[in-house]
Amino acid sequence: MEQEQFETRSSSSSTRNHDYNEENKVKSLALSSKFPLTCWEIAGASGVFLSFAVGLLGVYLTLPDSDYSFLKLPRTLEDLHILRDNIEGYTSDYTVQVLVGYCMVYIFMQTFMIPGTVFMSLLAGSLFGVLRGVTLVVFAATAGASSCYFLSNLIGRPLISSLWPDKLVFFQDQVAKRRDGLLNYMLFLRLTPTLPNMFINVASPIVNVPYHIFLLGTSIGLIPAAYVTVKAGITLGELQSIGDLYDIHSIGTLFLIGLASITPTLISKKNAP
Repeated sequence: MEQEQFETRSSSSSTRNHDYNEENKVKSLALSSKFPLTCWEIAGASGVFLSFAVGLLGVYLTLPDSDYSFLKLPRTLEDLHILRDNIEGYTSDYTVQVLVGYCMVYIFMQTFMIPGTVFMSLLAGSLFGVLRGVTLVVFAATAGASSCYFLSNLIGRPLISSLWPDKLVFFQDQVAKRRDGLLNYMLFLRLTPTLPNMFINVASPIVNVPYHIFLLGTSIGLIPAAYVTVKAGITLGELQSIGDLYDIHSIGTLFLIGLASITPTLISKKNAP
C-alpha cells in the first residue's frame, strides 16, 4: 500500500515537473517570437542608425543659424509644399549640404523601410529639375536599397519571416524558378508593382538573390518610375494627390516595359530542348 502511495506521489511529481518544463518552453518560445533578434544583431542595427544620426547632425551644424522647425519627413503633399518652400532658398548657396542631407535622409528611409520616399522623389524634381532629379533619386534609391539589403542580410530573416511569411515563400519560389534569368525577373519586379520595393529590398538576401543582380536590377529598373515621379515634382503645385502620379497610362507603360524585360527569358525557355 505504501509502495503504491509512493509511486502515485512520484508520478504526480513527475507530471508537475513535466508540465512546468513545458510551460517554460512555451514562455521561452513566446519571448523568442517577441524578440527575434540577438543582442549583437540589435547592436549592429543600432550602430547603423547612429551613423545616420551623426551624419545628419553634421549636415545640420554646417547650415546657417535659422529656424529649422520645418525640417521633418513629409507625410502629405501639404508637408512637402512647406518643406520645398523653405528649403529651396538654401539650394543655391548650400548645394552640397542640401544634396548630402537629401541623400542621407532618402537612404535612411530606404534602409529602415520608412514609408514616404515618393515625397522625397517629388522634392528632387521640384528642387533640381528632371535630369538632375532623376539622377539623384536613382542614386539615393539604389544606395538605400543596397543598405537595406545588407542590413537585412544581418538581421532580416526572423523579421521578414514573421511579417510577410506568405510573400516570402512566393518570392523564394519565383527566384528559384527564374535562376537562369534572374536579372530580367528583378527588372520586371522593379518596373511593375507586382511586389513592393520595400519587400524586395529586405527579402532579396533571404532568398539568395546575388548582390550584383540586385544592384543592376535596382539601378536600371527604378529609372522609369523615378522619371514619372520626378517629372511630377516639377509641377508640384498642380498635384492634388499621390494617386495622380500613377494613372492608368503610366501604370500600363511600366507594365509593358516590365514585360519587355522578361520576354528574352520567356523566349529562351520556350526554345529550350
